[in-house]
Amino acid sequence: MAGAAVGRGMMTQPQPDRTQEAFAFVELLGTLRSPDDVMTQMEKSLGLFGFDNFIFTGLPNPDQREPIVLARRCPQDWFDLYVREDYISVDPVVRLCRNSISPFEWRDAPYQRETEPRAHEVMSRAADFGMANGFCIPLHGLTGYEACVSMGGDDLDLSPRTKPAIHLMGMYAFEHIRKLAMPSEQNRGDRLTARERDVLTWTALGKTSSEVAEILKLSKRTVDEYSVRATRKLRAHNKTHAVVKALQQRLINP
Repeated sequence: MAGAAVGRGMMTQPQPDRTQEAFAFVELLGTLRSPDDVMTQMEKSLGLFGFDNFIFTGLPNPDQREPIVLARRCPQDWFDLYVREDYISVDPVVRLCRNSISPFEWRDAPYQRETEPRAHEVMSRAADFGMANGFCIPLHGLTGYEACVSMGGDDLDLSPRTKPAIHLMGMYAFEHIRKLAMPSEQNRGDRLTARERDVLTWTALGKTSSEVAEILKLSKRTVDEYSVRATRKLRAHNKTHAVVKALQQRLINP
């Protein structure tokens, strides 16, 4: 009975609600004017989930040795070691990032320890620098652009409840840093049609393509075509990223 009472007590412990922190982070991004400011805010906001190391980077072509880093907050010794040892060519996280559109935990990046000792070395050495665990958000552009937001730490709050918030925060942060670093690529959303904005607005509210089609009295195929067009015009990686960019540029207001 005592054990049962303890179990019930443990079950009723309140879980921290990180949703408000995520929304506050997204709102605050619009006031930040430099990549360094964004990274500082990342440390504050994502620190609530246990993250203390971050890198925003494009993934290099096979003939490139060094990653194309937009911004980072990680130990300089680790970054120097990563480049010097050419870990990017054997990193299982990078490999999965190239072949996935969904965010994932580092530990879910597969490799064979016996036949890929260098892959195991990357993961082990990361832990030596305080990055025993991590979370990666792959970003794939319509023109073949590949990038990722990778975040690490020792004791992370990663659960089905927190991962969507972390995903949203990472995508917003990457897009804002890219906007600051490459202003010439922005402001393409002014060519969105009213229907494209409608589709993105309902998508931002969590509606599926079928539900949007029913609301707008259109076929699902037509709704999907509007989504694809809007995604292409916004130079977004996918429909979710298009919604993020449309919200950031205030093209929609759900």
